[in-house]
Amino acid sequence: MVDTKVTLSGLTLDNPVIPASGTFGFGYEFAEIYDIDILGSLSFKGTTREPRFGNPTPRIAECPSGMLNAVGLQNPGIDKVIEEELPKLRQVFHKPVVANISGFSIDEYVECCGRIDQEEQVGIIEVNISCPNVHNGGMSFGTSPESAAEVTRQVKAVTTKPVYMKLSPNVTDIAAIAQACEEAGADGISLINTLMGMRIDLRRRVPVLKNVTGGLSGPAVLPVALRMVWQVYEAVSVPIIGMGGVSTARDVIEMMLAGATAVEVGAANLKNPLAAKEIIEKLPPLMEELGIGRLSDIIGGAH
Repeated sequence: MVDTKVTLSGLTLDNPVIPASGTFGFGYEFAEIYDIDILGSLSFKGTTREPRFGNPTPRIAECPSGMLNAVGLQNPGIDKVIEEELPKLRQVFHKPVVANISGFSIDEYVECCGRIDQEEQVGIIEVNISCPNVHNGGMSFGTSPESAAEVTRQVKAVTTKPVYMKLSPNVTDIAAIAQACEEAGADGISLINTLMGMRIDLRRRVPVLKNVTGGLSGPAVLPVALRMVWQVYEAVSVPIIGMGGVSTARDVIEMMLAGATAVEVGAANLKNPLAAKEIIEKLPPLMEELGIGRLSDIIGGAH
């Protein structure tokens, strides 16, 4: 009998599979398709202080082996998430969730993280620092070690739950940014977010996305994600939630061998709503095939 359990900052998950933020809504829509209690956890839709409609359409474009999105953090805002979305989710998912928080200023991160920290349902706070920093010329907080560390420090000052910083891959040295977050008190690291890309409509000769650029996700980004998880595992001692192009049980094992303790599944949920369920079901026989008794034993096993 194989053991699929893993532990993130004291939180034991039945398996390492977590639907990624932005690809699973607030969970209850998927509960109409299958029993989502089989998931290790789930990372709900990125939440900001104010409600956001997001970017103008078109904001999705298909690519070979993936997709581009420029949805723009569409969400109902922190008030409605706490008052309406979490109670609905609680009816169909009975495990601690990962709260994905986004912001456009440090004040917004601090306010939203401080508020979500008080929700009993929340096990981990995942802080998305790939958003524009409105106080620094629109650059992402996650593009420099200094700004990433500052967000981490201030969020940690108002929270009691484990804080995982979600990093952008659109940087030169992701290990240095991860180290800065760890030194500033981060309990863990999530990576990678999407890679910047674009498509052009040949007939109209204009970008397909209204936003011009968008985030590339899907199987195409898996090798990049694995490389970055590997580098960050070598650089930090805190747990890693790995993501980026994961769509099979084999991808989960590969991500864990690179250094991830848990693995988020993103674009695969949009292509196949049963993706996370099928990955979880296929993990035990794959473990037996590969001679793995306990998943927790293989974390970083390729190093």
